[in-house]
Amino acid sequence: MKKTILTGLRPTGNLHLGHYFGASKTWCEIQDDYDFYLEIADVQALTDNFNNPEKVRKNVFEITKDLLAIGIDPNKVHFFIQSQIPEIAELTVFYSNLVTVSRLERNPTVKNEIAQKKELFGNNGESITYGFLGYPISQAADITCFSGEVVPVGDDQLPLLEQCREIVRKFNSIYGNILKEPEQLLSKTSRIKGLDGNEKMGKSLGNAIYLIDDEETIRKKIMQAITDPSKIKKDDPANPDICMVYYYHKLVNTEENQETICKECKKGARGCVQCKKELIEAMNQFLKPIQEKREQYSEEDIKNILEKGTKEAQEKAKETMSMVKEAMKINY
Repeated sequence: MKKTILTGLRPTGNLHLGHYFGASKTWCEIQDDYDFYLEIADVQALTDNFNNPEKVRKNVFEITKDLLAIGIDPNKVHFFIQSQIPEIAELTVFYSNLVTVSRLERNPTVKNEIAQKKELFGNNGESITYGFLGYPISQAADITCFSGEVVPVGDDQLPLLEQCREIVRKFNSIYGNILKEPEQLLSKTSRIKGLDGNEKMGKSLGNAIYLIDDEETIRKKIMQAITDPSKIKKDDPANPDICMVYYYHKLVNTEENQETICKECKKGARGCVQCKKELIEAMNQFLKPIQEKREQYSEEDIKNILEKGTKEAQEKAKETMSMVKEAMKINY
């Protein structure tokens, strides 16, 4: 039998290249190998978008269309909406008794995001909600609700997965060997850098290329991309390894073109404007088939796919919850 895999995305905006190369490209490659549950995590998106529910609702459908456009097959993958699985919320409550506040605050992933919020709002963390702090508990409920045995993660998410394992061990030590301890499936690609050279491409950072970006948008973004600051004149030699334009050529251009670009850049045989124009062309060629496939799906198609996948997920979650409640002696 195939192992069960669980992964998901928060619907806070369309997919960008960071999502694609950092995670979802791998999902396409492994979707035949697992019983695959793909969560559209709208509840978790509300932890820092609680005052903008329309944004979250709209992006549930937008992000599903993006995932279908890159090649996720709804006949192989169970797409489901997190908020429509009440068992996840139940498990989150049960697990909250097994984790201390200090442990949550020590989680490196949560710790980093809290620090970012403190820096952004400058109010000593008063903007941190209970829901935000409890994100790792909610994520553990996501995984175990579907008996997730494998979870695709980047190295920055490993602390969240380890906390899930801790919760599983604690639960099983009290109530019996009911839950499965998930394994990690590390992403082949680390974080994708932003156009500005930031180590992370992100929606909130304004440094992302989205899969839905049109040609003019891509042109404007790439023309502003960071290059080697030491290259002053067109004929100056430069270091392609610190140039974001070459970085993206390595993602979307052919190996032959990459070699040519690298050699010419080091010899000062090409200017940055020429290099950017070639990247614009390569990027548009890369995104065109994704955008064309995206247009093939109607709103009704997306709705039907989500309804089907959510129904399948509901059945799996009910099986898990039945075992959990029996173990906890609350199956009245």
